[in-house]
Amino acid sequence: MPYLIILLLFFASGAQAWNGAGHRLVAALAWQEMSPQARHQASALLKAHPDYARWLKRQRSADPAEGVFLEAATWPDDIRNDRRFYDSGKTPTPLLTGFPHMERHKNWHFAEPAAEGGAGQLDERLTLLAKDLQNGAAPARSYALPWFLHLVADLHQPLHTGGRRDGGGNGYEVEHSLNPRKPFMSLHAYWDDLPGPPWLRGKQLAQRLARLQETETAREAQKVGNVSGWLDESRALLAHGVYPETEGSLLPLVTEAFDQQARQTADQQLLRAGHRLGAWLNRLLVPRETGNR
Repeated sequence: MPYLIILLLFFASGAQAWNGAGHRLVAALAWQEMSPQARHQASALLKAHPDYARWLKRQRSADPAEGVFLEAATWPDDIRNDRRFYDSGKTPTPLLTGFPHMERHKNWHFAEPAAEGGAGQLDERLTLLAKDLQNGAAPARSYALPWFLHLVADLHQPLHTGGRRDGGGNGYEVEHSLNPRKPFMSLHAYWDDLPGPPWLRGKQLAQRLARLQETETAREAQKVGNVSGWLDESRALLAHGVYPETEGSLLPLVTEAFDQQARQTADQQLLRAGHRLGAWLNRLLVPRETGNR
């Protein structure tokens, strides 16, 4: 089977790039970064989204507007198992009001280098979604915002930006010496879960966020750059510290030292993603009566 087909199968079946906790942490950092005007615009757009009531019911934040914002950030992964949506090449499902289409767009979550087949649309889709958020009509903006929140975070998960022809780590099994309940897993699954348990919300998420922020330095410097630069930055991390180098009894071994380094890298990437997302939304979500049309 050609490499490109194998790659697409791996990504379509398993790659999610950070679990729910990771995406909520990035969104929470962005919310803190956003101006009152940007928050107001984001809340108005999410209220117009067909799944607003679901997010409102699920959120656990003290501020429901923030809670909905955090839940919306997980939506592009949530629809993977939602029967209202369909996979590429399958029979289309009925449109929801205001939606351009109902495809799951699993290939939006990653971007492989040209040398590895060039599969995935993560970087180019982010650029297009930014244009929709700034200049699109109201329905397009409501559709674009959850995707935008999600994909900025995905861009900062190194395994979603390249790999060793292993489907972004989905085809790379590791032995986890620190997890006796699940001693074998894909490298991608290991990285997805580094932010914390996927169910984290409310006070527990706030506590994890506080611990994360205790580790940050040079906060302003983390906001700079652009999609292309952030993509290169994430790919550069793949050279060291993303793949374990110690051999276990059967597979590459996640040691205590590797796990500590990986968690530090993951925290750094979550912080970068959150600050960059917030700063970018401050530029895009200007009040419509005074902003670009």
